[in-house]
Amino acid sequence: MWYHKPIIDEELLQSLPNLKIVSSSGVGIDHLDLKLLSRFGVKVSNTPFVVSTDTADLGMALMLASARRLVEGYQMAVSPDTEYFPANWLGVQVSGTTLGIVGMGTIGYKVAQRAKAFEMKILYHNRKQRNKEEESAVGAVYCKNMDDLLQQSDFVMLAVTLTPQTHKLIGKRELELMKPTATLINISRGLVVDQDALVEALQKEVIRAAALDVTYPEPLPRDHPLLKMKNVIVTPHIGSATKDTRRVMMQDMAESIEAALAGLPVPHEVS
Repeated sequence: MWYHKPIIDEELLQSLPNLKIVSSSGVGIDHLDLKLLSRFGVKVSNTPFVVSTDTADLGMALMLASARRLVEGYQMAVSPDTEYFPANWLGVQVSGTTLGIVGMGTIGYKVAQRAKAFEMKILYHNRKQRNKEEESAVGAVYCKNMDDLLQQSDFVMLAVTLTPQTHKLIGKRELELMKPTATLINISRGLVVDQDALVEALQKEVIRAAALDVTYPEPLPRDHPLLKMKNVIVTPHIGSATKDTRRVMMQDMAESIEAALAGLPVPHEVS
């Protein structure tokens, strides 16, 4: 499967009685009905680790681009109408500020490693607290209550998997807990955020800005408010989109398929 296609439903499974495995690109499996696949005796694999480095890089890129208003600056610099650069055109500082990471899995931890180089104070919320050695290595402080993280952070980065528990994890209440100067960055899944609430929060200046690699749907309708706001950056779900990573993803998927067909243990099998 690539970009969640083809759609794996009961009709398709009934038409493929010899199907052994569904190998899905990327880490997310929210598009798959694991119980249905199990009922048909079909194994599932994904590529969970290869995407983490590039996705963490993109998270940092979105944070920096939003803070320094990079897209707006580019448009100003190349516009045929620009006659001068205004001296009062300012962004916000990243170094030394507080980054709150929601979801401290492989991607979230790699984000923390990068943020440490920017001398950021790092808070994180996760289902399980990381061990003290891992926390110390990046200078991360655990927030058992996500509200504490939201209230203290200058940048909030979402790096969770989409589950029933994280569906619309960030809604109106959570956005109102954030600083009015804060930026929300989403590198996980669009449905982790209540998008209507986000639009309202941005319009009413409840938060300063948003940088989104993921939305729902993808792509957004061309008249969607998020596409018209100067304080929003939207990229086309490109967290893992580098030539090297995509090649390794395809190799991992092929290895899982070959293993399943040979009756061998499947690398990265989803249980």
